[in-house]
Amino acid sequence: MNIFRTKSISELLRGAEKKGLKKTLGAMDLTLLGIGCIIGTGIFVLTGVAAAKYAGPALVLSFVLSGLACTFAALAYAELAAMVPIAGSAYTYTYAALGEIVAWIVGWNLVLEYSVGSSAVAAGWSGYVVGLLKSGGIELSKAYTAVPADGGIANVPAMFIALFLSLLLVRGTQESATLNKVLVVIKLAAVCIFLALAGPKVNVANWDPFMPFGFSGVASGAAIIFFAYIGFDAVATAAEECRNPNRDLPIGIIGSLVVCTILYIIVAGVLTGVVPYSELNNAEPVAYALRAIGYNMGSALVGTGAICGITTVLLVLMYGQSRIFFAMSRDGLIPASISKVHPKYGTPHIITIVAGIVVALIAGFTPIGIIAELTNIGTLFAFAVASIGVLVLRYTKPDLERPFRCPAVGIIAPLAVISCGYLMYNLPYETWVRFFVWSVIGFIVYFLYGRKHSVLNKVDKAA
Repeated sequence: MNIFRTKSISELLRGAEKKGLKKTLGAMDLTLLGIGCIIGTGIFVLTGVAAAKYAGPALVLSFVLSGLACTFAALAYAELAAMVPIAGSAYTYTYAALGEIVAWIVGWNLVLEYSVGSSAVAAGWSGYVVGLLKSGGIELSKAYTAVPADGGIANVPAMFIALFLSLLLVRGTQESATLNKVLVVIKLAAVCIFLALAGPKVNVANWDPFMPFGFSGVASGAAIIFFAYIGFDAVATAAEECRNPNRDLPIGIIGSLVVCTILYIIVAGVLTGVVPYSELNNAEPVAYALRAIGYNMGSALVGTGAICGITTVLLVLMYGQSRIFFAMSRDGLIPASISKVHPKYGTPHIITIVAGIVVALIAGFTPIGIIAELTNIGTLFAFAVASIGVLVLRYTKPDLERPFRCPAVGIIAPLAVISCGYLMYNLPYETWVRFFVWSVIGFIVYFLYGRKHSVLNKVDKAA
């Protein structure tokens, strides 16, 4: 059997028409969906860790480096998303360009990316909420706010938010997008409050030394904070629910990335300018910085905005996770029964609920720790492979309609592969070990189940 068989774009489009999702999203919805996922954990949590442990004030360069890698990949993604407006993002594009086995391993790693990422974000949401309640005089028992490894029974708030958002996603994409819009406005307001209060207090002496860990620290910082940029991939997973995907997807992908990169660079510069970078290794660096310069009320407002920000990240990650599962199950690589679309809400309700339960269990009982870095390596791998796919399709299918064309694709696509590969190289050794172990498990699952049950395999047998 040909494990490198590809699925034609016309086949993908026909499959989506037969078993498609409700089309409710426009360009603004997609841009805000991307901002909803990009502005959150990265800006409210990872900025402090990356500055204190890896890059120092040169964190601004880390964001530039990560932003450049994402820009190259985003341009390639935009071409693919407009050509193949189907749920599944990099998994679907790879199926059309490079074949089934490559698509499977990309999808398998995207599943890990979204599952681990969602669980880590749910745990972060719990931490902020518990901290905010504690500052208001309400202290929750550690037994129900910590995982067993940390002396608790279960992280109940993390489980609650994961299950609540999964039910919201079942109710409908438009309803979820509406909540996302409200929360995005709140968290952007929180970022603006931080910049307005902290900006005038910047002390340039805190930027010296600017690069305390050298350029290797800047590169390591860029690899760690890449988690902050995966939102534009989630925009691509929404392709099948766009009213006008050919126009709206490129706008949503590139627009959200540009807005967020600018905000990240400004916040990183101000954050490391108001307090020494060595003090920022905590779970709430932005709120901490405001308290350090005497703005306790501003700190509370930003903390509330951070909760909203993290909520939107989790909402979009869980949304993307369910859509990738949906695409893989529709292709027969995982059981097709879970890709059923709800007759009333027009959403893949079974896989959304299953994914929500899995995320809740991981967040409630497992210490995330270093495994969250798997999110980065899985995403970088998917971006690199998708960028190769753009080049392949340019040469193998030159006559396909391309509503959006990646400019200078012969330069941009290789730069995307090189920059993503460079960031992967700078991730810790343990992350690479886990990545290979997970990929080996994926190959086993494919050869035991996916290869035989693939829709394309059934077509080949019938022929």
